[in-house]
Amino acid sequence: MLLTTIDPFVQEVERQFDRLTRNAIGRSEGTGQGVMPLDGIRRKDDVLLRFDLPGIDPDSIEVTVDRGVLSVSARREEELGEDDRFFVRERVMGTFTRRVYLSEHLDGDGVEAAYHNGVLQIRVPVLERAKPRKVEIHRGDTRAIRA
Repeated sequence: MLLTTIDPFVQEVERQFDRLTRNAIGRSEGTGQGVMPLDGIRRKDDVLLRFDLPGIDPDSIEVTVDRGVLSVSARREEELGEDDRFFVRERVMGTFTRRVYLSEHLDGDGVEAAYHNGVLQIRVPVLERAKPRKVEIHRGDTRAIRA
């Protein structure tokens, strides 16, 4: 008998990472929108998501949760003077959007977000029923457990 451990959040992050590595750098699948690099960290009581959003006005950032999907949108606008002309252009402008599917073990109602130094951090609590718990072992009479 083979036993495996499955963490749906880790699987989703791996799927998202694979999708990103298949796409051209700086663009998401067929939308022409820029990509937000993401780190996902599973901790004991929550999941921490970190999005790189350098040069983004914090007022343009929007975080929503709808039916288990966390969406992050932000906008970076060009700042050019009347006589300014590009001779190199590598920075992506426009609207950036990322969606992360939250597993049923995460509390979408308890999501918190903070933006500091170009990094958006989103904390998603793990539901109490999904946290590891210690199972008490009863001692005494040697009886079979009834099913």
